[in-house]
Amino acid sequence: MSAQPDHAPTTSRTPAPGAPAALLARLRADHRAAQWVPAFEREWAAALEESRRTFSLAGLYEVVQDWEGRLAHAPAVDAFVASGHDDGGSLDMAELRGRRR
Repeated sequence: MSAQPDHAPTTSRTPAPGAPAALLARLRADHRAAQWVPAFEREWAAALEESRRTFSLAGLYEVVQDWEGRLAHAPAVDAFVASGHDDGGSLDMAELRGRRR
């Protein structure tokens, strides 16, 4: 019998210390900067305040990971929008994330 667990615990990736600043620079360079930078700054400020209250960095990590994902998937979204496909039946991702919690 093995003493090794049959599964590995899941761990979220911890962003590098400079990740928020690098992410903000990438957001500022994007053509959606007028909308995305203020949204990121609002989410970051809210997560920072939550972090101060709870002594947890999880919310800050989540904001960085969410925005990194948005940037990573932006080219695919742009291509979809340019293709003219109807997305009327889509779900709001914030609502979907709320259902998982």
